[in-house]
Amino acid sequence: MVHQDSTPLTTTSTVEERDRTFRRVVLRIVPFATLVYVIAWIDRANVGFAKLTMLNDLSWSDAVYGAGAGIFFLGYFFFEVPSNLLLQKIGAPKTIRRIALGWGVATVLMAFITEPWHFYVLRFLQGAFEAGLHPGLILYVTYWLPAHRRAKVVAIFMSASPIALLVGSPLAGYIMTYTDGLLGTADWQWLFIIEGVPSIVLGLLAVLLMTDKPSNAKWLSQEQRDHVAYELAEESAGLSGREHKFLAALRTRTVWILILTLFCIITGNATLSFYGPSLVEATFDVDFATLGWIMSGIFTFGWLGMIVNGWLSDRRAEARWHTACAAALGALGLILAAIALAAGSGVGVIASLALSAAGTMGSIPVFWGLPAQFMSGTALAAGVALINSVANLAGYLSPQFLGTIKTATGTYSSGLYVIAGVEFIAVVLILVFISKDAAAGTSRTEQAEPRAEQAAE
Repeated sequence: MVHQDSTPLTTTSTVEERDRTFRRVVLRIVPFATLVYVIAWIDRANVGFAKLTMLNDLSWSDAVYGAGAGIFFLGYFFFEVPSNLLLQKIGAPKTIRRIALGWGVATVLMAFITEPWHFYVLRFLQGAFEAGLHPGLILYVTYWLPAHRRAKVVAIFMSASPIALLVGSPLAGYIMTYTDGLLGTADWQWLFIIEGVPSIVLGLLAVLLMTDKPSNAKWLSQEQRDHVAYELAEESAGLSGREHKFLAALRTRTVWILILTLFCIITGNATLSFYGPSLVEATFDVDFATLGWIMSGIFTFGWLGMIVNGWLSDRRAEARWHTACAAALGALGLILAAIALAAGSGVGVIASLALSAAGTMGSIPVFWGLPAQFMSGTALAAGVALINSVANLAGYLSPQFLGTIKTATGTYSSGLYVIAGVEFIAVVLILVFISKDAAAGTSRTEQAEPRAEQAAE
């Protein structure tokens, strides 16, 4: 059998030689991609800390904040699929440059908002500019690594979100502690300015530091490029039953189940990102620097959840149960946080949020191993973007819902129960509806393997 780009499924290389090649690939492409994603998450979530003083300075309610925090994801929804399709045409370096420059400038401009509509417009623009970063980098990894080498890498690279939160939380705390009143500017304003500039710098460096595809990698020898091509071709032949056409993929039940599943998970994740500091502050009277370190500790568990769950998923070659069980832990943590909040237990809130972060964030990188079982080519590029963009509407709805509940009732507890219930729906969806499709995808792969081996002979 011959791969669609006419690369034969034969090689004289050993597994050890290809392992060395892929270690080189990982060390080259992953650090910068992860750094870009870390900075993006810092800029996305710093509004959670800015809220602590911004609302009083501007005389805004929690409902205004919730609407502005969430509208970010409307920009995602409208621009994510076009961005990922454009990446296929112009490559990752130019795409990352456009994305990082745009969101960096929008973040800096956040320092100058005075009216709610300023807040809404700039949050929308942040989302619009950042649209495509997450699925674009997922797609970028598929250009370099076959599936059996991808989950750990995606887990590392996706762990950028908890890393950003565990590093960004104390950073935000210190910025707001030591800059308030500097040059007549409020602490939350300095937060947006200082954290927006690195994004602009990374955007300028992207074209210099990123290579779009293995065939253009001058830092690999021809033999090493052949190693990458061989494993990618072998994987493509073994999964020849996947859907390649985007419109055809849209007509499959699985794509919409995946969208709804991720929607439910993101509902919990957005709550942790945008309301974590407020939930802790509701039970602890601490300064910003201390609060930053508390949130850093909570998100450390999110990072560990991603790494450990990704490793376990790779080791057992299984994604469905690892995604479902992690999401269940995330939902349980939110329920416990609501109970602790009602009881006024600060320690209980912190421990519960740590559990929720480990589960919710730990489910996300493993989840992204599922779409490639059913799609490839253009369908995968657009499908991943569609799944992410529609599912991230949860990030639009979740903060608004919690902010409205807080404004109406004066507490976050009842809202947390509802959000926990939504996240638990993801567990039901993935175990009840994804299982048959996943089994079908596995059987197609197993049927294709003998054909690949015959071709190699």
